[in-house]
Order: sequence, then structure tokens, then C-alpha cells
Amino acid sequence: MQRRTRIAAATAVGVLVLGGAGAGVAVAASGGDDDGTETPISGDDLDRASAAALEHTGGGKVTETEVGDEESLYEVEVTLDDGSQVDVQLDSNFKVVGDERDGAGDEDG
Repeated sequence: MQRRTRIAAATAVGVLVLGGAGAGVAVAASGGDDDGTETPISGDDLDRASAAALEHTGGGKVTETEVGDEESLYEVEVTLDDGSQVDVQLDSNFKVVGDERDGAGDEDG
């Protein structure tokens, strides 16, 4: 009987350890800056933010947006015809407060 009790106890401990490890992975996957929880701009704000960003860049295509960016209220990513990207930062009045340009092929160094 003692052997069964030890086996049951060892099995229970193993299940708890594996369950805890799984929970740790889930918590780790949900944290950080790139956790996929960015809120895209929508509605009239999307139209206004897109127009302001495209005017600032002189054209291109809006490829991503975000509300509540760490640098401003709105961020609009614009991809230009040459493939480079510009992240345009906008305030609550849709005024440009900054931008960050990434050239085409920058990932290659």
C-alpha cells in the first residue's frame, strides 16, 4: 500500500511541476513590448491619423497603426514607394510630433 501512495504522490508532484511550467510559459508569452496587444487606430481617428501621416511623408501606404504608443498618442507606419518605412508619431490633435525612418534593407546592416 505504501508503494501505491508514493507513486500517487510522485505523480501528483509531476503534474503540478508540469502545470506550473506551462503556466510560466503562458505568462512569459503574454508579457513584453511585442506581445501583440497593440490597439490599432479605428474609425474617424484612423482616417485623420492616416491623412496626417501621409501628408507628412509625402505619400506612401499606411501599413500599421497603434493607439497609445510609448512615444505618442498615435503611431502610423507608412511604407514608401522605395520600400522604406516611416513611423509617424501624432498627438491628440493629429499633429506630427516626431518620426522615425527605416530605410529599405536596413535589416541587412
